Amino acid sequence: MPPTNRKRTKRRRPGADTRRKRKVCEFCKNKELAIDYKDVAMLRKYMSDRGKIRARRVTGACSVHQRHVANAVKNAREMALLPYTAARQ
Repeated sequence: MPPTNRKRTKRRRPGADTRRKRKVCEFCKNKELAIDYKDVAMLRKYMSDRGKIRARRVTGACSVHQRHVANAVKNAREMALLPYTAARQ
């Protein structure tokens, strides 16, 4: 069978050509915000409903602040301010 000289086109998903706006780190944007393990309300925004720490690509935090958030969540769990897992029903 002879080789074909057709160009292969990459198939796209419908609606994939629209680019999403990149999330900006909330802590880099607002320098007055501090990451503290005692600020449970702020730390809950970076946790899932199951009690897991959300990923950087989900939260939009930069790598430095994501590490600080993760450490603050771990400290808050150790001090019993945050649960390790969600309560079973």
